[in-house]
Amino acid sequence: MLDANLLLVLVFLALLAIGTPIAVALGAGGVAGILVGLDMAALGTVGTNTWSAVAKYPLIAVPLFILTGMVFERSGVAARLVTFAEACIGPRRGGLAVVAILVCLIMGGMSGSGPADAAAVATVMIPAMHKAGYPRPFSAAVIAAGASTAILIPPSIALIVYAVLVPGTDLRALFAAGLVPGLLVGVAIGVPALLLSRRHGFGSVAEVGAGAAGRPPFWQSLWRALPGLLAPVIILGGLRSGLFTPTETAVVAVAYGLLVGTLVYRSLGWADIYAVLVESAKISAVLMIIIAFAGIFAWAGATLGAFRMAAEALLAVSGHELVVLLLVMLMLLVAGMLLDGISIYLITLPLLVPIATALDWSFVWFGVVMAITIAMGQVTPPVAVNLMVTSRLAGVPMESTFVWIGWLLLAMTAALGLVIGFPELALWLPRVLGYRIT
Repeated sequence: MLDANLLLVLVFLALLAIGTPIAVALGAGGVAGILVGLDMAALGTVGTNTWSAVAKYPLIAVPLFILTGMVFERSGVAARLVTFAEACIGPRRGGLAVVAILVCLIMGGMSGSGPADAAAVATVMIPAMHKAGYPRPFSAAVIAAGASTAILIPPSIALIVYAVLVPGTDLRALFAAGLVPGLLVGVAIGVPALLLSRRHGFGSVAEVGAGAAGRPPFWQSLWRALPGLLAPVIILGGLRSGLFTPTETAVVAVAYGLLVGTLVYRSLGWADIYAVLVESAKISAVLMIIIAFAGIFAWAGATLGAFRMAAEALLAVSGHELVVLLLVMLMLLVAGMLLDGISIYLITLPLLVPIATALDWSFVWFGVVMAITIAMGQVTPPVAVNLMVTSRLAGVPMESTFVWIGWLLLAMTAALGLVIGFPELALWLPRVLGYRIT
């Protein structure tokens, strides 16, 4: 008789390989494991586990932050942030590449989603960079890598899901822990982007040749970008002050975004608001369906002992903590090449939590390490969701970006190595802010 644990995994992987939606693959894998490993009566738990997976108060923040990101994207914030970043960086060779990364970091503090961040920034930056002499494949690679920091910069939707799936983890501590590593990854990406731009002369005519005349007025561009710049301040400030819970902060962020779009920038009409609500509802519905069906998969795997046995097998490979961590990161990197970040958390955390517990890793630190590794997967072929978005908007085949993305991935690997070697890079800020670190 086929082992139930093996069937659970095989059904999931087989359905995923033939292109079945991930929610269906998770649910079918879980049901197959229940049918073989338990009894027909256990099928009665399917409905309960589906509901229990999404009936969690912190998850309310997920659709709200998705809506926040879409509101700011449609309200023209990205274009104003680009102008402000250009005023800060000035006309210099490679300047627009740095501007793109800087805007990705700021937009990540609004959207919480890598693909959404990539789409918003690429729409504005790729035409401007092309006009300045940057090849479209290079621009697509830089923006895709920069947008991957959205999984680290609060309010990261993936970190919200992580906090829900790892009981006892303080979401505020996770948000604080992701900030410094997120900025570190952004700086790491900026170094090769700047060096490659200078080596190949990208942007030399339009940027360097423009001189001071090509630099937007600083104070004017700051004033125009200020409403957008205040969004991350309101989100983080509300959390730090204790004025709002993370879920309440998401509500405030939506209200502020609508206020900016309708009354300050006046770029959102009723038709735009309706379109944003419809689009964010569709994205949120897909995400919640994945989370719900992942509940079946997680319950079946935990009940049958699949995750425990897999964790024991991984720990048996080596007794050295660093070797186990490298194996875990390799698994996450491969998963990131094929799946979105939230799905990876849903699938792998039931396996990884026992490993982290056995090795006494800080769950806050481990959540950040996971996020950086998954961020690297988002720009690593063959799927590379961020790269897929930016290359499509740039009108170039994704293969043309590979020559550039390799250098950026090396820089991200260096940043990851620093966070692993010096955990305080992630834990220092939540410690200073007095959050509970588990």
